[in-house]
Amino acid sequence: MQRLSVRKPSPYPIAIGEGVLAQVEVPQGPKALLYDRKVEGFALEVAEALGVPHRLGLEGGERAKTLEVYGRVLSFLAQRGLPRNTTLLVVGGGTLTDLGGFVAATYLRGIPYLSFPTTTLSVVDASVGGKTGLNLPEGKNLVGAFHFPQGVYAELRALKTLPPFTFKEGLVEAFKHGLISGDEGLLEVEGLTPESPRLEAYLAQAVAVKVAITERDPLERGERRLLNLGHTLGHALEAATHHALPHGAAVAYGLLYAALLGRALGGEDLVPLIQRLLRWLAPPPLPRLVWEDLLPYLARDKKKVSESLHWVVPLAPGRLEVRPLPEALLREAYGAWQAKLEAAGLVRP
Repeated sequence: MQRLSVRKPSPYPIAIGEGVLAQVEVPQGPKALLYDRKVEGFALEVAEALGVPHRLGLEGGERAKTLEVYGRVLSFLAQRGLPRNTTLLVVGGGTLTDLGGFVAATYLRGIPYLSFPTTTLSVVDASVGGKTGLNLPEGKNLVGAFHFPQGVYAELRALKTLPPFTFKEGLVEAFKHGLISGDEGLLEVEGLTPESPRLEAYLAQAVAVKVAITERDPLERGERRLLNLGHTLGHALEAATHHALPHGAAVAYGLLYAALLGRALGGEDLVPLIQRLLRWLAPPPLPRLVWEDLLPYLARDKKKVSESLHWVVPLAPGRLEVRPLPEALLREAYGAWQAKLEAAGLVRP
């Protein structure tokens, strides 16, 4: 069992391993459960172990992060007359984690919640740091709030039920944490499986990077922006493909683009490292998209400052910059990015 603690701005424990339900500390008061139907067996195990009478199962995926589904969950809580000291338990992957956290942030102006992430993506990213949110048709994560959980409990038995690609795509975020921190161990994803003896420590190592950054900058006013590495283009790809492209794959494609930007600005050539990641991941090929196809989504990106879109540029592992970039450079890098993907067979004919 790996145990971490977030100290600020709102302290909470993180447990990663097998048998985490024995570690759960549930606040006093009523309890409700929101869960992804794909992991209904584990969700019911949580409900029985912790005595949760109110339960709502949803289909996961980006379709869960809509205003319509959000309203449905709020009504579920309100129809049962659940008061402000209710604790919401959220069991599922990244989309359910984002949705459940936002429900908790806004129902009765804020209730406590506990996160039980069941995918690698939600373990290393969505469940930690207090970001919650929904998508709009105009773009990803354009609605949201910072609302920190009371605890995160990652049961590794749940990861053993994941399809192989779903397991791997979540580790792209852990790889990204390695680029940000310079931790070479996190860049070694090949060979990791749900049965790997080093998986528990690897996930904890990745989570520790995010914990350290979010403690120093919980509301993303400075250093936390580094965690958006690969996400600017990645989110635009997700939106342009109507969320047919999985998040981890989108970030991997975005990391390759970021590496090309870093190389163009005189940084270390990280392109071969990201190409190795893509070969391991084997993501679904992209449709043929021109730069103009992505501009509407980039224009609405939540990382804009005034009228400038700021890009996270890796110059070397552990050395990154956040800055606006000229349009000519962005277009040139996009052309190089497309050429590399076509050569790798990652663009649909």
